[in-house]
Amino acid sequence: MMREDHDPFSTPVSHPMTPYSDGPSTPPFQTPALYGPPLSQQQQQYPPLQPPFVSLAPSYGSSRDSQDDPARHHASPSPLASGMVGLLPAGAPAMGGGGYGGKPGTYHPGVRSRAAARKKHRLIGAGAVAVLAVIVLVVVIPVYFAVIKKHQDAKHSSGSGSGGGGDSGGSSGSSPGKGNVAVTVTGGDGSTVVMDDGSTFVYSNSFGGVWMADPTGANPFLSGAKPNAWTPAINETWTWGKDKIYGVNLGGWFILEPFITPALFQAYPAASDEWTLSALWRAAVGDQAFSAAMEDHYANFITEADFAQIAGAGLNWVRIPIPFWAIGVWSDIGTDGTHQVAEPFLETVCWKYIVRALGWARKYGIRVNLDLHTAPGSQNGYNHSGKGGQVNFLNGPMGVANAERMLDYIRIIVEFISQPEWADLIPMFGIVNEALLSTIGKSQITSFYLQAHNMIRGITGIGEGHGPYISIHDGFIGVSNWGGFLPGSDRIIMDTHPYFAFDQQPNDSPIATSDQVGVLAGGIWPKQACSAWGPGINTSHVEFGVTVAGEFSNGYNDCGLFLTGVNNTAHYGGDCALWEDSQNWNASVKAGLHEYALASMDAMQNWFFWTWKIGNATDGVVRAPLWSYQLGLEGGWMPTDPRTSIGTCASLNVVGPVFNGTYSAWQTGGLGAGTIDPTAIASFGQWPPATISHVAAPVTLLPTYTATATVRSLTFVTPTPTSTATGTGAVTRVAPTVSIGSGWFNSAGSSAGVTAVAGCVYYDAWSALNSPAPTAVCTGA
Repeated sequence: MMREDHDPFSTPVSHPMTPYSDGPSTPPFQTPALYGPPLSQQQQQYPPLQPPFVSLAPSYGSSRDSQDDPARHHASPSPLASGMVGLLPAGAPAMGGGGYGGKPGTYHPGVRSRAAARKKHRLIGAGAVAVLAVIVLVVVIPVYFAVIKKHQDAKHSSGSGSGGGGDSGGSSGSSPGKGNVAVTVTGGDGSTVVMDDGSTFVYSNSFGGVWMADPTGANPFLSGAKPNAWTPAINETWTWGKDKIYGVNLGGWFILEPFITPALFQAYPAASDEWTLSALWRAAVGDQAFSAAMEDHYANFITEADFAQIAGAGLNWVRIPIPFWAIGVWSDIGTDGTHQVAEPFLETVCWKYIVRALGWARKYGIRVNLDLHTAPGSQNGYNHSGKGGQVNFLNGPMGVANAERMLDYIRIIVEFISQPEWADLIPMFGIVNEALLSTIGKSQITSFYLQAHNMIRGITGIGEGHGPYISIHDGFIGVSNWGGFLPGSDRIIMDTHPYFAFDQQPNDSPIATSDQVGVLAGGIWPKQACSAWGPGINTSHVEFGVTVAGEFSNGYNDCGLFLTGVNNTAHYGGDCALWEDSQNWNASVKAGLHEYALASMDAMQNWFFWTWKIGNATDGVVRAPLWSYQLGLEGGWMPTDPRTSIGTCASLNVVGPVFNGTYSAWQTGGLGAGTIDPTAIASFGQWPPATISHVAAPVTLLPTYTATATVRSLTFVTPTPTSTATGTGAVTRVAPTVSIGSGWFNSAGSSAGVTAVAGCVYYDAWSALNSPAPTAVCTGA
């Protein structure tokens, strides 16, 4: 989530190619036209997937337009493609239309145990009802190991393919016990799901979603699940330009943000970001109690039930922001002039919960955009970078050193997620979230992106199927300024975060203009979303390549507790009290927000709402309800089927270019990928960049690190489940019996990590902008 001083979408919808790009030989989008009428009610039940601006002219579009292909998506449930034919009952599971599968749970630090107990009773009660109401798929462990394990071992034993090598390995774990305990490994709507702790609930997904998992833990990599009938299963091919991302962020989980988890910050009023909160919290209760409290947050803010609800809401991706301190922190990041500075973040503890989250996503067929949300020194000075204030990543005296450290973290994550155990699940990796280019500079960040691209593709190899797509943010300069970026690069995605909330305008035009969902609801805001965002994003698909909206929300204004920062004020022209408690919203407010959400989704096509859940404030109320998808489903202002957004912009008569779904081959890892235009290399291939902003010294004199440290690695590790279930829900868990990987896809990438040069004194890497410019290179003692 970002805050910006201008609207990056005010730029023209078309931008000329850069001098080193000839552009496509034929235009992949059509000229502006008036768009069709709104979809009928019958059409909106199961509308075909298509671009948001739909021309009535028959010549528009192409064979790669995103249409709902019944032969592809509805022929059979995905487990049939996973080697499990002998384990499935005939005709299972059923498919149909449907919607959201349950109300969100309440998260409030300090009272979690009571809320969790109530939730568990509800889930177990639902499970008891399901036993009487549905026939649950049951298999026994001997059959499981004879069929599923044999198939999965064959899939995972060979490592990985070309270019980067494939050295994934690791211990296989212990064998299961001798008992023939009945377990469920897959099911659809109405089936009983066994969670890690042995408790159960009834799965609610009438979109044809199929979950799949081994509750014993023997094989944590079953990949035949799918969230709904129109989305390919994890082990099936995702086609960019045809398949659509309907996603949510899981913000505030592994990186604390004041407006997402306000109660944590209300307990320490002087805290404004995770850095200051961690320091104050540690000082107040001690390191051990701080660690325990943070781990309680990781364990309970988002749970498996949330992933089940996300799939049940018709969504198919999650974007999971993660911090670099999942890998490690430094106890000496330089001196502030009087003493050595240490990073106060909780080191590595969240990683096992990230791995568990990835397992839940796999279980429900939800693909993952893993986003490295923080950078050493801060990439934007916002609170969600870890520490608000200065930008010291690729900026100022410590800019190069911080960038070197960031490249190490990117390398370690790429090595882990490129392993065959994870590659299908995590097709997208965001390498720097919201770098502030007005401070850093576009040329400097482009040099960093090129360096990161070459490092990543040196690990994964080149072309489709070799590692994740690399996601980069537009840097708040607008998507139109990135056309022709690094032509010939291998699979880079443009990520943009369109918000009206942070334009520093009053934004008080009424949204509650009708109590009926449709063209009269939402006031000016639905059409504003279509006009401001749709044309530019469509053009970016052509001039840049794959483009996604990694963040957006219902926040058309900037109301919400701590939304603009702790103790900051909103720019909204009215009274924010209404927008900080959804219990006061009437039907007109909800209808307006519903229509605004539909328009935003239609304009962006491939999107991740920010965010799935907002925690309660200390008064027990969600004080930023415009930003909670889950609460919107419960309250009725978010669509229960995101496909009903299709055609919204056309119904508002918005004019703009139409992207036909066809990318240049190199943009999706085809012919030409990995052969970057020589002019681009000449312009941006120098590393470090030729200049660094906000430091009066040559780059050659700036502090750097040396690659002599033992490199850290990421491994398969999850929290130890606490079994509380009895009876049919109690399943004996065992260690994995399949390869879990070593953490290194390519052993050549496990070279030494960066560290300080012995004998050199460094400026505080998070607060160096006011330090004097260096006059000589430090070579150590």
